[in-house]
Amino acid sequence: MNNKYKIPEILNTIINGDCIETLKNIPDNSVDLIFADPPYFMQTEGTLLRTEGTAFKGVDDEWDKFSDYEEYDSFCTAWLKECYRILKKDGSIWVIGAFQNIYRIGYIMQNLGYWILNDIVWNKTNPTPNFKGTRFTNANETMLWCTKSKNAKYTFNYKTMKHLNNSKQMKSVWNIGLCIGNERLKDGNGDKVHSTQKPQKLLMNVILSSSKVGDIILDPFMGSGTTGAVAKETGRNFIGIERDKKYICYADERIANIKTQTDNHIFNNSLDIKPPKVGVDILLKNGYLDIGETFYDKNEKNAKTLTNKGHLSDPDNELSIHKMSATILQKSNNNGWDYWFVKRDDKLISIDNLRNKYRKEHLNYNAIYSLPQIIL
Repeated sequence: MNNKYKIPEILNTIINGDCIETLKNIPDNSVDLIFADPPYFMQTEGTLLRTEGTAFKGVDDEWDKFSDYEEYDSFCTAWLKECYRILKKDGSIWVIGAFQNIYRIGYIMQNLGYWILNDIVWNKTNPTPNFKGTRFTNANETMLWCTKSKNAKYTFNYKTMKHLNNSKQMKSVWNIGLCIGNERLKDGNGDKVHSTQKPQKLLMNVILSSSKVGDIILDPFMGSGTTGAVAKETGRNFIGIERDKKYICYADERIANIKTQTDNHIFNNSLDIKPPKVGVDILLKNGYLDIGETFYDKNEKNAKTLTNKGHLSDPDNELSIHKMSATILQKSNNNGWDYWFVKRDDKLISIDNLRNKYRKEHLNYNAIYSLPQIIL
């Protein structure tokens, strides 16, 4: 394929054009992450009235209208096929939808070779009520998080997301409100610029969980620019595609006012960056540990002696710090760095703390022991 675009030329810009034709001109295997918020094919008919009788403006835009499911499926197959081509081997894609379309999209994605990692439920904490009282209040949308293959080595910043969830493993249900207030873009008449603007918190979770600083994030349906705004704030690059020039004007202005937070530990995914490897032998060589000193568990029991080989010994065994702790705990494996302590000024100090002290003093690596809770 003779691609029109060079990635450096379109980086951090919104391309005005049809998403399928534009995608065809983006090089193979060139983006790290895709977030797609396509038309849902809502099939809205008539005027929706609030309980007091005033009209409610739902999604009745022309871009959401298709003649039938066959046309909609053909459209989705085309753009998803191009996304598969331009996504890097170990990249990932998020596609958001609702009951009207997400099951069709999931079927298409699996047929194209995508591997589904999760379906994330966006639980809207302030949903639009069902005004007629004829159905349950529609309070959720679904995001499919997928890779190009089952064996892809995709990015997942597990520790970052756990930290943002009050030190608990992040679940696949996200409680986030609809985009309202100052976050919602309005035109000169006070009307919504875009009928389906997604909340920044939703995109923040997507981008922080599945990308790294400097990654390229593509949004084939850029709309009001939420993906670009969050990408810029968190130090990622973006490429947007949008066919409506009005949306692009508002999105460009919005993104221009965003500042990149280069020193934010969460945005930099510091919790998920593996520290430089340091062994017991390095600590011995540099005076952080001494041959013959005693290692203890956290209760100052199970005393063992450090040998010149960096092992621990007792009358029966000479084993590594890991195997010795596993033997004591009657396990097949155990992390000795979490188990052993030594005495400094008559106080127990974790050998893992000594290892991090060495990293900071010799390798210019600042270990993060705790971070303030960040509310996004």
